[in-house]
Amino acid sequence: MDTHTHSSSTTGTVATRQAFGRARAYVAVYGALGAAVLAVVVVRAMTGHAVSSFMWGRSAGVLVSAAVAYWLTVAAARGARWAYVRVRIIAVVMPFAIVVIDVLPGTLPAWFIALQAVCAVAVGAAAVPLNGAGPRAAFRTAR
Repeated sequence: MDTHTHSSSTTGTVATRQAFGRARAYVAVYGALGAAVLAVVVVRAMTGHAVSSFMWGRSAGVLVSAAVAYWLTVAAARGARWAYVRVRIIAVVMPFAIVVIDVLPGTLPAWFIALQAVCAVAVGAAAVPLNGAGPRAAFRTAR
């Protein structure tokens, strides 16, 4: 496992710092939306609407994954290559995972799928700056 951490000068170009700032903002929006989805599930449960355990698990899981993604984004912005690799994977894979699981026929109501899809867009948007030239160059490996 590569545990090498780059110095702040490596990840310190203006474009790279801006890219990580945008990624951090997108991941924060993902977290806020995840919290909102969980809040909707809580309110619906408290008001007597049907809420499945799958909905509880999905909404809590998205919120937890947002916290992990944010932590990784911050660590990557500080120069941790291991965090950069992981958050890039999360930003690309998570939107597909959210959508594919949520659209399984008959598992979730349309309102829940729509809210989760918005979460998927937010985390997917983080993939754009994370995969930009600045961050990739900052963590380029020697061959």
